[in-house]
Amino acid sequence: MQDIKLIKFKDAKEFFEGDEKCNLYVKTHKIVFGTSYLEPGKEGAVDPGHKYGEEIFFVAKGKVTCKFSKVSKKLEEGDAVIIPVGEPHKLI
Repeated sequence: MQDIKLIKFKDAKEFFEGDEKCNLYVKTHKIVFGTSYLEPGKEGAVDPGHKYGEEIFFVAKGKVTCKFSKVSKKLEEGDAVIIPVGEPHKLI
């Protein structure tokens, strides 16, 4: 049986991708979990995509446009998008 791991907000790694404030909670060979915060009218940097797994992006509050290599998707509070392996994307 594996241990249950609690990650406190204060222990998450904070960094910026453009204007996007990111908090990385955990990164393993199976999962990457983090949060992002973006002020209205600001843009994050291009994320080149993840090599080994899909990314699920969920909008907890507000609205955001997720720009991909060929399309853009407008998401609102409660929406989610599954980003394919290796798909570049940025938040606006």
